[in-house]
Amino acid sequence: MGLAGVLWDNDGVLVDTERLFYQANRELFLRLGVDLSERQFFDWYLADNCGAWHLVTSLQLTNQQIDTLRTERNVRYMQLLAAAAVPPVAGVAAVLADLGARLPMGVVTSSNGDHFQQIHAGLDLLKHFRFALTAEHYVHSKPSPEPYLLGLDRLGVAAGQCVVVEDSPRGLQAALAAGLRCVVVRHPLTRHYTFPGAWKVVDGMGPLHEELRALEH
Repeated sequence: MGLAGVLWDNDGVLVDTERLFYQANRELFLRLGVDLSERQFFDWYLADNCGAWHLVTSLQLTNQQIDTLRTERNVRYMQLLAAAAVPPVAGVAAVLADLGARLPMGVVTSSNGDHFQQIHAGLDLLKHFRFALTAEHYVHSKPSPEPYLLGLDRLGVAAGQCVVVEDSPRGLQAALAAGLRCVVVRHPLTRHYTFPGAWKVVDGMGPLHEELRALEH
């Protein structure tokens, strides 16, 4: 079937934020005596969505203490976002401008709404989308299919005519569980991964644009 709509992830797809989120988590775990590596971040945050709390079980942290630390991490991430002037992923603005002129599109992200707003405050990308769904819109986040099923409903197109653009294994799992084709755009933190089950795997916005244009016909 052809292409009648596109659902986009945010972090790592529209904006180059994954490394800042890694930095915020690494700083937190350094305080707890753990040097969180990039590969560990990929495995436990981008693939399994479980975090790295199992690395500090010897500290016998309570759930309340973990929640407090997670809140501190989120505050630090917001500080990093504000200081960094987060750039859009190279080439994405041109892709959005081209596709958005013909296709309805939406953002489906697991980011907190305040992080999302901070990221996009100085950018001009959201004008290309009909809506943006953040963590507050879901009961279950990715890799659950709930976010993409909600996005598909908002978009108002058939599943077979919609494509998801993602950058992480858990995002891919969510798209597949929702019955959607998924094109994965790899970046430096995910270059080693093959993304089994993806419709296509590309390295950059140029190849992504070509794949999406081809699906329109």
